[in-house]
Amino acid sequence: MTKTRSITTPIYYVNAHPHIGHVYTSTVCDVYARFERFLGRDVFFLTGTDEHGQKVETSALEQGIEPRELADRNSAVFREVLDLFSISNDDFIRTTDAHHEEQVQSFVQQLIDRDAIYLGEFEGWYDKGQEEYYTETKARELEFKSPISGQDLIRATEQNYYFRLSSFQDRIEQLYRDEPGFVRPEARRNEMLGRLKEGLNDVPISRTNFTWGIPVPGNEEHVIYVWIDALFNYVTALGLASDKETGEDRSRFWPADYHIVGKEILWFHSVIWPAILMALDLPLPRCVYAHSFWISEGQKMSKSLGNFIDLESLQGYCSTYGQDALRWYLVTQGPLGSTDADFSRQHFHDVYTTDLVNTIGNCTSRVSAMIGKYFEGLVPADPDPSFDGWADAVSVLVESSIASMEDFDLVGSCNQAMAIIRRVDGYINETEPFKLAKDPESMPDVGGILYRCAEALRIASCLLAAAIPERMEALWSAWNLDIEPQRGDLVTRAAWGGLAAGTKVEKVALFPRLEQAASTD
Repeated sequence: MTKTRSITTPIYYVNAHPHIGHVYTSTVCDVYARFERFLGRDVFFLTGTDEHGQKVETSALEQGIEPRELADRNSAVFREVLDLFSISNDDFIRTTDAHHEEQVQSFVQQLIDRDAIYLGEFEGWYDKGQEEYYTETKARELEFKSPISGQDLIRATEQNYYFRLSSFQDRIEQLYRDEPGFVRPEARRNEMLGRLKEGLNDVPISRTNFTWGIPVPGNEEHVIYVWIDALFNYVTALGLASDKETGEDRSRFWPADYHIVGKEILWFHSVIWPAILMALDLPLPRCVYAHSFWISEGQKMSKSLGNFIDLESLQGYCSTYGQDALRWYLVTQGPLGSTDADFSRQHFHDVYTTDLVNTIGNCTSRVSAMIGKYFEGLVPADPDPSFDGWADAVSVLVESSIASMEDFDLVGSCNQAMAIIRRVDGYINETEPFKLAKDPESMPDVGGILYRCAEALRIASCLLAAAIPERMEALWSAWNLDIEPQRGDLVTRAAWGGLAAGTKVEKVALFPRLEQAASTD
């Protein structure tokens, strides 16, 4: 039976403009989804937009339009961005979709019926920018400033519906003990453990000071808190509370394998969300992976400093270097670990030159050129397939690359593929087929060397196709390789010996050399 794989981005808030953070999260999820499809998995990759809340209502009022119009317009921008950067999501959910709103009300009613939600009164401090409440103690720790925007917290008193988060203290702590990989990376898990030690308080899940949202069932004066509304998207997209036939049963995709989020929203996803799921007797996601932030040129991004990596900046890099170059940089240099990553123009250029031009591009060009020169462009036969242990060595790297991707170690997966290419480079430097070719009697040996090099590159291209799909497809076309990731046969394609002798190979220039870091403005 085909294994399922489910991965999600957070849904993106329509009151913000798309920037590197949105493109980054979508790209790393896209690489995982593409790789898993190539492995033959039944994949569901979800993204979308978060469209309710006070900020959207206020922005719409300031612009003299209805909140729905603002949401429609800005949601369309995020869809365009996904298309622009070739993100292969399987669905795009909007929190204003009728099927989402209906299911959210159904889930909230279930929580009310189970006494997991009750009507109470909140008195404390409110972060208007994040639409988040803080107790007196927590607000004092934050010096009454938003930890995200730095703006002053607002004193608030309001009647709300509350979720009994405090009653899940023991179960959440047990979850962290039993499933050490539930929150990754380790540094983020430790942060959440630290917050859990402070004790869990019940959290408000409704508001009454605006109307743009989903009403609480049975009490329409209350609007369901935007964060609770948004969290449910992961299961409403699958129809888990739908009474209607959708034409496709998506329930097999829950629980999700990976929720990929930014570290600033980890608390909601790793504590509040699992507690809600526990209250509903639904399975928990297998892993919540919280990446860090991008900084720019060694500093925190700021429009005033002129170092903000916005959509136009990213398009500039694509125009200069190509979309695959941007994907490669985001995936291999991005902040999947516990520290922030620096997006530097010079570093981008150096990585492009070292990895893509000098390693992948030069090696494929070098091998195809020698096959063209010495064998009329036809892949030679290998007289001794077991020579130098190539098949075994490459097989080990293939297995490691696949295992790394399954564990959402994208950098490790790419590194194993690159290790194959660097092995080819070293092999050429060691055996010097261009010198052996001067002796006609050595041509069988030259053929064996070049077959092993070409076959290793073919296999590496399969492992790299999820990260740099456009350029690997260009290689397959130039080398007349019958590789189609949608067939889901990566393991077969990455097995040694798949390159047939006599295959016509044309020289290909995958990545043009740029002598210096060009402006991307």
